Amino acid sequence: MTQLNFAMDIAASGMRSQGMRMRIISENIANATTTSEVSGGDPYRRQMVSFKNVMDRAEGYSKVHIDEVMKDDSEFVMKLDPSHPAADENGYVKMPNVNPLIEMMDMREAQRTYEANLGIIDMSRNMLMRTIDLLRA
Repeated sequence: MTQLNFAMDIAASGMRSQGMRMRIISENIANATTTSEVSGGDPYRRQMVSFKNVMDRAEGYSKVHIDEVMKDDSEFVMKLDPSHPAADENGYVKMPNVNPLIEMMDMREAQRTYEANLGIIDMSRNMLMRTIDLLRA
């Protein structure tokens, strides 16, 4: 396998990882207002993704993989809403620890990283095609 194929394989692993990250961020955004249905219950808890490098011993290079999807242990936001079914005895409802602004910034970062990896694949493919054209001539 050529070095350009290695670069494309590494970039593809980065794209897969960022795609998973974008799915988790989308889930966070979709559940930004999801509360418990019972009094005193916990609402949706934000999730985060961590990455790790995994050595592909057969190929001799590292790829990016999802290490784990973990729960964010930060505090829930308390909102006064005595009429809500999940309100405690003081009328407060636990709201998810999801900040849509942070999620949108994370989504933008994941999107740009995904696009950068896609650019590497396109550039590597173009270089392979040029090499083939040169060999034909």
